[in-house]
Amino acid sequence: MEQQFIMFKEVAETKNITLSAKKLHMSQPNISLQIHNLENEYGARFFDRTNKGVTLTKEGQIFYDHVRSVLDLLSNAKEQICALAKDQRGLIYLGATLTIGEYILPNILAFLHKAHPDVDFKVKIANTESISQDVLENKLHIGLIEGPAPRHKDLNVESFWEDELVVAIPYFHHWASRNSISLAELPHERLVTREVGSGTRKVMEMALIEKGLDPDQLNITMELGSTQAIKELVSAGLGITIISSLTISRECNQKTLKILKIQDSLIYRPLSILTNAQAVQTKEERILISLLHNHRLLEDVLSKDYNEVEENLSCIS
Repeated sequence: MEQQFIMFKEVAETKNITLSAKKLHMSQPNISLQIHNLENEYGARFFDRTNKGVTLTKEGQIFYDHVRSVLDLLSNAKEQICALAKDQRGLIYLGATLTIGEYILPNILAFLHKAHPDVDFKVKIANTESISQDVLENKLHIGLIEGPAPRHKDLNVESFWEDELVVAIPYFHHWASRNSISLAELPHERLVTREVGSGTRKVMEMALIEKGLDPDQLNITMELGSTQAIKELVSAGLGITIISSLTISRECNQKTLKILKIQDSLIYRPLSILTNAQAVQTKEERILISLLHNHRLLEDVLSKDYNEVEENLSCIS
Protein backbone atom coordinates (compact mmCIF):
# COMPACT_ATOMS: atom_id res chain seq x y z
CA MET A 1 0.00 0.00 0.00
CA GLU A 2 2.82 2.42 0.80
CA GLN A 3 4.33 1.84 -2.64
CA GLN A 4 0.98 2.61 -4.25
CA PHE A 5 0.75 5.85 -2.27
CA ILE A 6 4.28 6.84 -3.32
CA MET A 7 3.40 6.16 -6.93
CA PHE A 8 0.12 8.11 -6.71
CA LYS A 9 1.87 11.10 -5.07
CA GLU A 10 4.54 11.15 -7.77
CA VAL A 11 1.98 11.15 -10.59
CA ALA A 12 -0.07 13.85 -8.86
CA GLU A 13 3.00 16.08 -8.53
CA THR A 14 4.57 15.50 -11.95
CA LYS A 15 1.19 15.39 -13.74
CA ASN A 16 2.81 12.97 -16.14
CA ILE A 17 2.68 9.17 -15.99
CA THR A 18 5.65 8.66 -18.33
CA LEU A 19 7.88 10.98 -16.27
CA SER A 20 6.74 9.32 -13.04
CA ALA A 21 7.56 5.90 -14.46
CA LYS A 22 11.12 7.00 -15.21
CA LYS A 23 11.61 8.50 -11.72
CA LEU A 24 10.23 5.44 -9.96
CA HIS A 25 11.91 2.94 -12.30
CA MET A 26 8.55 1.40 -13.12
CA SER A 27 6.84 0.69 -16.42
CA GLN A 28 4.16 3.08 -17.62
CA PRO A 29 1.51 0.30 -17.93
CA ASN A 30 2.24 -0.79 -14.35
CA ILE A 31 1.65 2.74 -13.01
CA SER A 32 -1.56 3.07 -15.04
CA LEU A 33 -2.73 -0.26 -13.61
CA GLN A 34 -1.92 0.79 -10.03
CA ILE A 35 -3.86 4.04 -10.45
CA HIS A 36 -6.79 2.13 -11.90
CA ASN A 37 -6.72 -0.28 -8.93
CA LEU A 38 -6.72 2.63 -6.45
CA GLU A 39 -9.64 4.29 -8.21
CA ASN A 40 -11.59 1.02 -8.12
CA GLU A 41 -10.77 0.48 -4.43
CA TYR A 42 -11.98 3.95 -3.39
CA GLY A 43 -14.80 4.16 -5.89
CA ALA A 44 -13.72 7.47 -7.42
CA ARG A 45 -11.83 8.84 -10.40
CA PHE A 46 -8.64 10.54 -9.20
CA PHE A 47 -7.23 11.88 -12.48
CA ASP A 48 -8.50 13.62 -15.58
CA ARG A 49 -6.43 12.34 -18.51
CA THR A 50 -5.54 14.53 -21.52
CA ASN A 51 -2.94 14.48 -24.30
CA LYS A 52 -0.80 16.84 -22.16
CA GLY A 53 -0.81 14.64 -19.07
CA VAL A 54 -3.02 14.15 -16.03
CA THR A 55 -4.59 16.47 -13.47
CA LEU A 56 -6.22 15.72 -10.14
CA THR A 57 -10.00 15.64 -9.89
CA LYS A 58 -11.69 17.03 -6.74
CA GLU A 59 -11.73 13.51 -5.34
CA GLY A 60 -8.10 13.10 -6.35
CA GLN A 61 -7.09 16.29 -4.53
CA ILE A 62 -8.72 15.04 -1.32
CA PHE A 63 -6.97 11.69 -1.68
CA TYR A 64 -3.65 13.42 -2.43
CA ASP A 65 -3.83 15.51 0.78
CA HIS A 66 -4.39 12.37 2.86
CA VAL A 67 -1.70 10.40 1.04
CA ARG A 68 0.85 13.13 1.84
CA SER A 69 -0.11 13.01 5.52
CA VAL A 70 0.14 9.20 5.64
CA LEU A 71 3.54 9.17 3.94
CA ASP A 72 4.83 11.89 6.30
CA LEU A 73 3.68 9.83 9.30
CA LEU A 74 5.32 6.69 7.95
CA SER A 75 8.56 8.57 7.30
CA ASN A 76 8.52 9.97 10.84
CA ALA A 77 7.86 6.51 12.29
CA LYS A 78 10.78 5.04 10.34
CA GLU A 79 13.12 7.75 11.58
CA GLN A 80 12.11 7.22 15.21
CA ILE A 81 12.33 3.44 14.98
CA CYS A 82 15.74 3.74 13.35
CA ALA A 83 16.88 6.10 16.10
CA LEU A 84 15.67 3.69 18.77
CA ALA A 85 17.46 0.80 17.09
CA LYS A 86 20.69 2.79 17.11
CA ASP A 87 20.15 3.87 20.74
CA GLN A 88 20.23 7.54 19.80
CA ARG A 89 17.30 8.65 21.94
CA GLY A 90 18.85 8.91 25.37
CA LEU A 91 18.43 12.62 24.69
CA ILE A 92 15.08 14.32 25.40
CA TYR A 93 14.26 17.65 23.80
CA LEU A 94 12.12 19.38 26.40
CA GLY A 95 10.32 22.72 26.33
CA ALA A 96 8.80 24.67 29.22
CA THR A 97 7.13 27.99 29.85
CA LEU A 98 8.77 30.48 32.21
CA THR A 99 7.36 29.57 35.63
CA ILE A 100 7.80 25.83 35.04
CA GLY A 101 11.26 26.36 33.58
CA GLU A 102 12.46 28.49 36.48
CA TYR A 103 10.80 26.89 39.49
CA ILE A 104 9.77 23.31 38.69
CA LEU A 105 12.01 21.91 35.99
CA PRO A 106 15.38 22.30 37.79
CA ASN A 107 14.27 19.99 40.64
CA ILE A 108 12.75 17.48 38.25
CA LEU A 109 15.87 17.30 36.10
CA ALA A 110 18.13 17.04 39.14
CA PHE A 111 16.06 14.11 40.42
CA LEU A 112 15.97 12.36 37.06
CA HIS A 113 19.73 12.76 36.72
CA LYS A 114 20.14 10.83 39.96
CA ALA A 115 17.65 8.16 38.96
CA HIS A 116 18.72 7.87 35.30
CA PRO A 117 22.18 9.38 34.77
CA ASP A 118 22.31 8.03 31.21
CA VAL A 119 19.50 10.37 30.07
CA ASP A 120 20.37 13.85 28.82
CA PHE A 121 18.08 16.82 28.26
CA LYS A 122 18.09 19.79 25.94
CA VAL A 123 15.74 22.42 27.34
CA LYS A 124 14.05 25.38 25.70
CA ILE A 125 12.28 28.05 27.77
CA ALA A 126 9.70 29.96 25.74
CA ASN A 127 6.03 31.00 25.63
CA THR A 128 3.15 28.57 25.15
CA GLU A 129 2.74 29.31 21.44
CA SER A 130 6.39 28.62 20.68
CA ILE A 131 6.50 25.42 22.77
CA SER A 132 3.30 24.10 21.17
CA GLN A 133 4.53 24.73 17.63
CA ASP A 134 7.85 23.03 18.32
CA VAL A 135 6.07 19.95 19.70
CA LEU A 136 3.88 19.80 16.59
CA GLU A 137 6.97 20.05 14.38
CA ASN A 138 8.79 17.36 16.43
CA LYS A 139 11.52 19.82 17.40
CA LEU A 140 10.58 19.11 21.04
CA HIS A 141 9.58 15.69 22.40
CA ILE A 142 7.69 17.06 25.43
CA GLY A 143 6.35 20.52 26.26
CA LEU A 144 5.32 21.72 29.73
CA ILE A 145 3.04 24.76 29.79
CA GLU A 146 1.03 26.89 32.22
CA GLY A 147 -2.58 27.90 31.75
CA PRO A 148 -4.87 27.23 28.78
CA ALA A 149 -3.51 24.81 26.20
CA PRO A 150 -3.90 25.30 22.45
CA ARG A 151 -6.18 22.94 20.55
CA HIS A 152 -4.82 20.94 17.65
CA LYS A 153 -5.69 17.48 16.36
CA ASP A 154 -2.04 16.39 16.54
CA LEU A 155 -1.42 17.77 20.04
CA ASN A 156 -2.00 15.61 23.13
CA VAL A 157 -2.67 17.68 26.26
CA GLU A 158 -2.52 16.11 29.74
CA SER A 159 -2.89 18.12 32.93
CA PHE A 160 -0.35 17.13 35.60
CA TRP A 161 -0.71 19.81 38.28
CA GLU A 162 -3.12 22.47 39.53
CA ASP A 163 -1.11 25.58 40.35
CA GLU A 164 -2.81 27.98 42.77
CA LEU A 165 -2.40 31.73 42.34
CA VAL A 166 -2.16 33.44 45.71
CA VAL A 167 -1.62 36.93 47.08
CA ALA A 168 1.95 37.50 48.26
CA ILE A 169 2.79 40.28 50.72
CA PRO A 170 5.92 41.29 52.66
CA TYR A 171 6.09 40.02 56.24
CA PHE A 172 5.87 43.57 57.61
CA HIS A 173 2.64 44.37 55.69
CA HIS A 174 -0.40 45.40 57.72
CA TRP A 175 -2.14 42.20 56.52
CA ALA A 176 0.68 40.01 57.84
CA SER A 177 -1.36 38.71 60.78
CA ARG A 178 -4.03 37.40 58.43
CA ASN A 179 -4.24 34.21 56.36
CA SER A 180 -6.72 35.38 53.75
CA ILE A 181 -8.31 38.44 52.17
CA SER A 182 -11.40 39.12 50.08
CA LEU A 183 -11.45 40.15 46.45
CA ALA A 184 -12.99 43.48 47.41
CA GLU A 185 -9.83 44.39 49.34
CA LEU A 186 -7.45 43.96 46.42
CA PRO A 187 -8.10 47.33 44.67
CA HIS A 188 -7.03 49.20 47.83
CA GLU A 189 -3.42 48.00 47.63
CA ARG A 190 -0.58 48.77 45.22
CA LEU A 191 -0.26 45.77 42.91
CA VAL A 192 2.87 44.57 41.12
CA THR A 193 2.08 42.15 38.27
CA ARG A 194 3.48 40.34 35.28
CA GLU A 195 3.25 42.11 31.94
CA VAL A 196 0.10 42.12 29.80
CA GLY A 197 -0.04 38.92 27.76
CA SER A 198 1.77 36.68 30.26
CA GLY A 199 0.08 33.41 31.25
CA THR A 200 -0.13 34.36 34.94
CA ARG A 201 -1.67 37.75 34.10
CA LYS A 202 -4.27 36.19 31.78
CA VAL A 203 -5.37 33.59 34.34
CA MET A 204 -5.57 36.25 37.07
CA GLU A 205 -7.69 38.60 34.97
CA MET A 206 -10.03 35.84 33.76
CA ALA A 207 -10.61 34.63 37.33
CA LEU A 208 -11.30 38.15 38.61
CA ILE A 209 -13.78 38.82 35.82
CA GLU A 210 -15.60 35.53 36.56
CA LYS A 211 -15.99 36.65 40.19
CA GLY A 212 -17.29 40.08 39.22
CA LEU A 213 -14.16 42.20 39.74
CA ASP A 214 -13.06 44.31 36.79
CA PRO A 215 -9.23 44.08 36.47
CA ASP A 216 -9.24 47.80 35.60
CA GLN A 217 -10.22 48.46 39.23
CA LEU A 218 -6.87 47.11 40.43
CA ASN A 219 -4.23 49.64 41.45
CA ILE A 220 -1.46 48.26 39.23
CA THR A 221 1.65 50.34 39.85
CA MET A 222 4.26 48.19 38.10
CA GLU A 223 4.29 45.55 35.35
CA LEU A 224 7.37 43.35 35.02
CA GLY A 225 8.44 40.47 32.79
CA SER A 226 10.31 38.68 35.57
CA THR A 227 8.76 36.76 38.46
CA GLN A 228 11.98 37.14 40.45
CA ALA A 229 11.92 40.91 40.03
CA ILE A 230 8.32 41.01 41.24
CA LYS A 231 9.24 39.05 44.37
CA GLU A 232 12.15 41.40 45.10
CA LEU A 233 9.92 44.48 44.82
CA VAL A 234 7.19 42.99 47.01
CA SER A 235 9.78 41.91 49.60
CA ALA A 236 10.99 45.54 49.68
CA GLY A 237 7.46 46.76 50.44
CA LEU A 238 6.68 48.35 47.06
CA GLY A 239 3.35 46.55 46.70
CA ILE A 240 1.65 43.17 46.78
CA THR A 241 1.26 40.65 43.97
CA ILE A 242 -0.84 37.74 42.74
CA ILE A 243 1.61 34.98 41.98
CA SER A 244 2.04 31.22 41.55
CA SER A 245 2.32 29.48 44.92
CA LEU A 246 5.03 27.28 43.41
CA THR A 247 7.36 30.25 42.96
CA ILE A 248 7.52 31.58 46.52
CA SER A 249 8.05 28.58 48.81
CA ARG A 250 11.66 29.62 49.48
CA GLU A 251 10.68 33.21 50.36
CA CYS A 252 7.94 31.94 52.65
CA ASN A 253 10.40 29.65 54.44
CA GLN A 254 12.79 32.59 54.80
CA LYS A 255 9.89 34.78 56.04
CA THR A 256 10.45 37.51 53.46
CA LEU A 257 7.07 36.89 51.85
CA LYS A 258 3.77 35.59 53.17
CA ILE A 259 0.95 33.88 51.28
CA LEU A 260 -2.66 34.98 51.66
CA LYS A 261 -5.54 32.96 50.23
CA ILE A 262 -8.32 34.75 48.38
CA GLN A 263 -11.40 33.93 50.43
CA ASP A 264 -14.12 34.11 47.80
CA SER A 265 -12.15 33.05 44.75
CA LEU A 266 -9.47 30.40 44.82
CA ILE A 267 -7.60 30.80 41.54
CA TYR A 268 -6.09 27.75 39.91
CA ARG A 269 -4.43 27.22 36.55
CA PRO A 270 -3.52 23.87 35.03
CA LEU A 271 0.04 22.87 34.27
CA SER A 272 -0.02 20.60 31.23
CA ILE A 273 2.13 18.15 29.28
CA LEU A 274 2.13 18.53 25.50
CA THR A 275 3.17 15.69 23.20
CA ASN A 276 2.79 15.06 19.49
CA ALA A 277 -0.08 12.64 18.91
CA GLN A 278 1.72 11.14 15.91
CA ALA A 279 5.06 10.55 17.66
CA VAL A 280 6.21 7.33 19.34
CA GLN A 281 7.42 7.97 22.90
CA THR A 282 10.68 6.49 24.07
CA LYS A 283 11.25 4.79 27.40
CA GLU A 284 13.00 7.91 28.72
CA GLU A 285 10.11 10.15 27.74
CA ARG A 286 7.62 7.81 29.42
CA ILE A 287 9.71 7.92 32.61
CA LEU A 288 9.50 11.72 32.71
CA ILE A 289 5.76 11.75 32.00
CA SER A 290 5.18 9.07 34.65
CA LEU A 291 6.99 11.23 37.22
CA LEU A 292 4.88 14.26 36.36
CA HIS A 293 1.68 12.25 36.90
CA ASN A 294 2.87 10.86 40.25
CA HIS A 295 1.68 13.69 42.52
CA ARG A 296 3.08 12.31 45.75
CA LEU A 297 6.52 11.73 44.30
CA LEU A 298 6.45 15.05 42.46
CA GLU A 299 5.69 16.89 45.72
CA ASP A 300 8.72 15.20 47.27
CA VAL A 301 10.90 16.16 44.32
CA LEU A 302 9.79 19.79 44.44
CA SER A 303 10.43 19.95 48.17
CA LYS A 304 14.03 18.78 47.58
CA ASP A 305 13.63 16.04 50.22
CA TYR A 306 15.92 13.66 48.34
CA ASN A 307 16.42 11.19 51.22
CA GLU A 308 12.72 10.40 51.16
CA VAL A 309 12.46 10.67 47.39
CA GLU A 310 15.24 8.15 46.71
CA GLU A 311 13.27 5.51 48.56
CA ASN A 312 10.65 5.83 45.82
CA LEU A 313 12.92 5.65 42.76
CA SER A 314 11.22 2.41 41.72
CA CYS A 315 7.98 4.33 41.19
CA ILE A 316 9.26 5.74 37.91
CA SER A 317 11.73 3.03 36.82
